[in-house]
Amino acid sequence: MQTTLSQLSIGQSATIVSHQSNGAVRQRLLDLGLIPQSQIKLIRKAPLRDPFEFRVGATSVVIRKTEAETVIVQLATLS
Repeated sequence: MQTTLSQLSIGQSATIVSHQSNGAVRQRLLDLGLIPQSQIKLIRKAPLRDPFEFRVGATSVVIRKTEAETVIVQLATLS
């Protein structure tokens, strides 16, 4: 099932599928390591639900909710 990063629950993992952002925002997300086919996990949300902290590989990344809404992910399936 595909969704956006902003819809993940704390502790939930997914694989990045694509970006819907353009320009500087897209480049910033790619520079932070949010590259298609990368595994990502939601670590925590700030008390007011913005920003979010994600784990990408061995790196922690903090992005705003509006940026997280532009990243499409495939939810990890349990086998």
